[in-house]
Amino acid sequence: MITWAVTGGIGSGKSLVCRFLAERGVPVYDSDAAGRRLYDTDDTLVDAVETAFGCGLRLPDGRMDRKRLASIVFPSPAKLETLESIVHPAILKDFLRWKTLQDVRGEQVAAMESAIILSKPAFLHAVDKVLLVDAPLPLRMSRACARDGSDPAAIADRMARQHFDLSRVDETLWNDGTVEELRRKVDAFLAGLDPSFQK
Repeated sequence: MITWAVTGGIGSGKSLVCRFLAERGVPVYDSDAAGRRLYDTDDTLVDAVETAFGCGLRLPDGRMDRKRLASIVFPSPAKLETLESIVHPAILKDFLRWKTLQDVRGEQVAAMESAIILSKPAFLHAVDKVLLVDAPLPLRMSRACARDGSDPAAIADRMARQHFDLSRVDETLWNDGTVEELRRKVDAFLAGLDPSFQK
């Protein structure tokens, strides 16, 4: 089984690419969704976060108060690094378990959606190849603003904090056209990996 990381900056279209992959039968592990799930279900993880940042981070139903946690860690690079040192190993362990399950099921191709993988060696070592989804910066900005309803300055600040080591990228999918054009590019990418994906 070949495992691809699908990554890209804000507004690049990586989530749409992953949706198209899933529609074609490729199992996709969404790292962000996995993190949210673990915050809601992994008491050991929540305990470790509370130990690092203080009690009172749980909602009445016991789940992590992610908004409060974000207000504590995101203004501080040091606190964010501490949080990542707790959460990322839990996500990696969860991904490796998921990856093994896909292999046992006989899948030929699997994917992990991750915005940060190119700066996280531990995650990079868990995949075989990296697919970068990219688009012109003005187009990415307009997509992100339309999607999130966010202030362009806030989006630009988030974009400035994203860094990509292009030397680790195996394939680039340029998303500067329509949704249907992107779908066709994903189909061509899959057909190049395995002829069984040919329509």
